[in-house]
Amino acid sequence: MMSWQVAAWIMLAGSMALLFIGMPVALTFMVVNIIGAFIYMGGEPGLVQLVRNGVSSISVFALTPIPLFVLMGEILFHTGLALKVINGIERLITKVPGRLAVVAVVSGTIFSAISGSTIATTAMLGSLMLPVMLRRGYHPSIAVGPIMAIGAVDMLIPPSALTVLLGSLSGISISKLLIGGVMPGLILSMAFILWIVCCASLYPHLAPIEEDANRPMTFWERWSLFFLYVLPTLSIFAIVVGALAAGWATPTECAALGAFATIIFALLYRALTIQAMIKSLQGTAGISGMILFIILGATSFSQILSFSGASTGLVASITDQFTSSHALIGCMMLILILLGIFVDQVSMMMITLPIFMPIVQKFNIDPVWFGVMFLICMQLGLLLPPHGLLLMTMRGVAPKEVTMGQIFISVIPFLVMSLILLAAVFWIPSIATWLPNIEFS
Repeated sequence: MMSWQVAAWIMLAGSMALLFIGMPVALTFMVVNIIGAFIYMGGEPGLVQLVRNGVSSISVFALTPIPLFVLMGEILFHTGLALKVINGIERLITKVPGRLAVVAVVSGTIFSAISGSTIATTAMLGSLMLPVMLRRGYHPSIAVGPIMAIGAVDMLIPPSALTVLLGSLSGISISKLLIGGVMPGLILSMAFILWIVCCASLYPHLAPIEEDANRPMTFWERWSLFFLYVLPTLSIFAIVVGALAAGWATPTECAALGAFATIIFALLYRALTIQAMIKSLQGTAGISGMILFIILGATSFSQILSFSGASTGLVASITDQFTSSHALIGCMMLILILLGIFVDQVSMMMITLPIFMPIVQKFNIDPVWFGVMFLICMQLGLLLPPHGLLLMTMRGVAPKEVTMGQIFISVIPFLVMSLILLAAVFWIPSIATWLPNIEFS
């Protein structure tokens, strides 16, 4: 029988090596799982059991919110209603330093409340708002950074497909995890706005004042799009989070309510064409299929680690080094941040959760508190150079005159603010736990 150290090297180091050479996440863990099952689960019978476990892992009703949350955002993007929301917000925000950057953050926050995809939010805001800001003389450092940063906040504010995935893989209450991300997400959004306003006030050349922004408007001109589009869109968020927080509906039922409300919203404005619906369903199927495939691989990976003894051995060796749970959590957060430099968010979950969650349980750490900090670390990973997913997304939609160096530099202040938020949640757990505890106490 091989030692747990050998099992850990085969499973963990093997998966990391394959990820670093560029193999897709799902394929990486499929390869490692097949090798692990063959070695540690008895050859061919182990492979048969691997298939059975994989089917069981995705035949779970708790995963139903994922495609429904994704569908909400896909419908709004493909019907063009998202653009109406941006226009409505832009009319309301006037005479503010760095106005268009502030509009991007506010718009991104609203889209975070109706979309389960960080990439979709960043790509849409980047393609729609960035060219306008650059044409009006905004420096890339104040135009590019806010769009990427608020796209990352999408992970914290429900509905979020990655939050549901984290809750599913870790065993943390999905309802509490979704609600726990609301306050940290809103705090980050407000911090971003404050930084933009201060920066634009101190350095006016970074964000020139727009003459048309000060044009007098009638009450109806200013508020028409808000009442017609922004307010109904916010009502979708109120339906989802309100029903969840009040305990009237499960996460699956809330996701169904949100998807239904989004479809009705699009129908009322005659925006839901057959072509838009087909594109929305295709996008939802593609993203959801990818996520379910990842869950299949992650669950099997955890089971093989446990069966081989690697999980127990690693947990024991780690916990023996720490007497303080806070020091241990700090070490885990540092590991997540370092991993975020090299691998994507799903890989972070798949590699670390089989080891971290037994430690969380052993030390009686609040799982919601830990889960929210895990989300913040994943949000950081989206923005960390050189391989941050949203950095690559921005490179794909930004005009050619925006260099990769400017994209990297523009995101630094927002990384600092996210790190400060992580430290605040670490030392003041109630930032993440008070809202879920109101409902679930």
